[in-house]
Amino acid sequence: LMNAAVAQGVQPAQIAQHCDSVSLCFSKGLGAPAGAVLAGGREFVSEAWRVRKLLGGGMRQAGVLAAAARLGLQHAQVTLRRDHDNARHFAEGVRVLDSPLCSINLAAVETNIVMVNVQGPWPSSTELCDRLRAVSEEEAAETGQAVSVLLLPWSARTARAVWHRDISARDTELARRKLEFVARKCQE
Repeated sequence: LMNAAVAQGVQPAQIAQHCDSVSLCFSKGLGAPAGAVLAGGREFVSEAWRVRKLLGGGMRQAGVLAAAARLGLQHAQVTLRRDHDNARHFAEGVRVLDSPLCSINLAAVETNIVMVNVQGPWPSSTELCDRLRAVSEEEAAETGQAVSVLLLPWSARTARAVWHRDISARDTELARRKLEFVARKCQE
């Protein structure tokens, strides 16, 4: 919800007005250590509250977590915009590679998520992700650094990359370089 609101330049309420219920996680992109909020109609929230209690949910001293969530919400615009910019920079870098191994649909990069299309018979998205995660002596010797990049094999021909507050512009450039290195090695 927050990533969509930042990408569209609207308040989250403008998007949520079309929903019967909304759940928002305060960790990950917003940077809180834990916590979420659930909003909806009175009956829905009452039932959710009852089921949560029934299953043993609830926390003592939740105010500390609420403070972290509040801070994350206060800085969401800047933090999430930076994540979106880093994702866009990565996507543009992959597109400039013009590799027969992978491609990017730049029009689809609206938030902090980049889908990398894996082309050709080899490697599969799983193999590509494995190679991006692995660190080799050859990589360190050729590039002067060893970088492990974590992408998710989304489908047989697509890998998913997601940015969050702990991934810097430098990390993003290192990930792009790693993909360039892997693509070159796969072509050799």
